[in-house]
Amino acid sequence: MVERQIRRRGVFDPLVLGVMEQVPRHEFVPAELQAHAYDDAPLPIGGGQTISQPYIVAAMTAALHLQPSDRVLDVGTGCGYQAAVLSRLAARVYSMEIRQDLALAATQRLASLGFSSVHVHCGDGTLGLPEFAPFDAILVAAAAPSVPQPLLDQLAEAGRLILPVGPPERQQLLLIVRHAARFDTTILEPCQFVPLIGRHGWRESLS
Repeated sequence: MVERQIRRRGVFDPLVLGVMEQVPRHEFVPAELQAHAYDDAPLPIGGGQTISQPYIVAAMTAALHLQPSDRVLDVGTGCGYQAAVLSRLAARVYSMEIRQDLALAATQRLASLGFSSVHVHCGDGTLGLPEFAPFDAILVAAAAPSVPQPLLDQLAEAGRLILPVGPPERQQLLLIVRHAARFDTTILEPCQFVPLIGRHGWRESLS
């Protein structure tokens, strides 16, 4: 997976590649899909949600240039895989999931696998977690129609925010870096994620 899907597509950060080799992706997918856990594709995890393809997990993580002392906000916990990867590179990860069933399952899974520095919260990820801000990095694993202002507000100085923005059919992956009151934005690549549901996201009902 690392050699064929990630390194060959331009992710060379040795720390990120090492973590992608270590975190057991098959433990985060449904049992009937474990044979496909390391395929170059997203996989369904229930409730209309997916686990992102390995490449995009690695690319988004690498773009954040995480430091061992960083506090990270992960929006869209899903099965917990992205949070697990982040936790091996940062000091603490606060992960938010709007679906209570997914949040509970991810909490149990992460604890059983020993990812003790991840703290899962059930709630509207577009609002962030102001009580734990500021964050050195924020990763959003679902697509918003525009950048949620609360997430910008919760970035630390020199903090990095990575997220997909655009309509459900196709989005652009953005990297935003805070410099005081200025936010510098770089478009990284086209992508496709499930919609980000919340006050500053899409208003679709949860089914």
